[in-house]
Amino acid sequence: MKPFDAPEESFGNLDAQTAAQLIATTSDLVLILDDAGVIRDMAIGSEDLSKEGYSGWLGQSWVETVTLDSRPKVQALLSSAASGAGAARWRHLNHTSSQGGNVPLLFSAIRLEKKKRVIAVGRDLRQVAALQQRLVDAQQAMERDYWHLRQAETRYRHLFQMVPDAVLIVDAYSQKVIEANACATRLFGRDADEVVGRFITDAFTESGARAIQALMAGVRASGQPDEVRADTAIDGKNVLVAASMFRQENSSLFLLRVASASAAPPAGGAQERSPRDLLIEAVERMPDGFVVTDNEGLILAANSAFLDLAQVASEDWMRGESLERWLGRSGVDLSVLVANLRQHGSVRLFATNVRGDQGLSTDVEISAVAVPHGKQPCFGFTIRNVGRRLSMSPRTPRESPRSVEQLADLVGRVPLKDLVQESTDLIEKLCIEAALELTRDNRASAAEMLGLSRQSLYVKLRRYGLGDLATDDKP
Repeated sequence: MKPFDAPEESFGNLDAQTAAQLIATTSDLVLILDDAGVIRDMAIGSEDLSKEGYSGWLGQSWVETVTLDSRPKVQALLSSAASGAGAARWRHLNHTSSQGGNVPLLFSAIRLEKKKRVIAVGRDLRQVAALQQRLVDAQQAMERDYWHLRQAETRYRHLFQMVPDAVLIVDAYSQKVIEANACATRLFGRDADEVVGRFITDAFTESGARAIQALMAGVRASGQPDEVRADTAIDGKNVLVAASMFRQENSSLFLLRVASASAAPPAGGAQERSPRDLLIEAVERMPDGFVVTDNEGLILAANSAFLDLAQVASEDWMRGESLERWLGRSGVDLSVLVANLRQHGSVRLFATNVRGDQGLSTDVEISAVAVPHGKQPCFGFTIRNVGRRLSMSPRTPRESPRSVEQLADLVGRVPLKDLVQESTDLIEKLCIEAALELTRDNRASAAEMLGLSRQSLYVKLRRYGLGDLATDDKP
């Protein structure tokens, strides 16, 4: 601290009233203490602190107004001021608040020898503490995001190396390989470290290289994935190269998948393929998930979009598994869907969610159809991701907000026991309504979803006046 060079000249004629006003103006809280550390006078310069009830401190010992961990700091401030060493160094104290919690203040103290008083000057640190807390929260959020990215990268690397086809990431302008999996190294006949940085056309014959360049030019111009056949330079093997384009930061990249041509449809394009083959390919490439199951819900086939939702690497891994492993509430949603399919033959816009094997949950809408005739009766499910859908119209207000407001208005006028009973009835009614809505008024499924017997559900339906029970049979 640097003191004034000429305090007598600058403040020589300063009266007590002006000095008190100056100290109160430049500080958030000022305490005047006697030799015993008892508060004899005080000034509050902050409107926020005036609401904390500190005006009741007069006549109390300063050490009694702070928390236990701050009392040694108060003793240190008083001791330093009593020694006459000038203003004590600043100390962080936590004062108790009449509104609950603690208020952080930064204090320094100085002794007035003529008056035998100690002046303790405090600054409000709540804004600083709030900024520090926001900084800590932001740092923790960054660390959580970092670990999520690391986990996602680990899964990507694992999947990238596990796929049976050659997969390469190629720069769109230089046509050099940026990244390649283990299978891609066989195209160049080199180690993985030597593949990165080479031109993608080096892996193909001269005619194949021209076909690859034309493929990448067409994908860059249209923005749509495409594929072409080409011969490899190592063994002259005919392969199918599929390309798609994506952007990363400020650069454009190609994702190339090189598969054996024996697994691909014969050359000649769509003219040699039947309309049914085209339909199957369209279902496989559609952005919505599509699953075919048997009558018991066991998966027979699924397209790549559903594999992405379920976070499964291969269709073979889920074939023969029950769809309820990934679908919504286990044992409930699939049962409701199958029951409606068997009764009505189709279901539209059934809202639920898909749980991925890596922990990702996605809100979806399901439309399904039953195919009862044929060699093998089956069900077809179209699963659409609606997690990022923006509602074009506001949701219809429900009764719950108005009921909650009514309950809030009763606080202070009605005993707490009655309010708790009202809240319990309201929540129970809303849960029953939600279960009936999810099951499309199938009360047997709703009772199973709620964990109730059908008789208990009917009793509650009559209690809350839900459903038209006048014509229903007794359970």
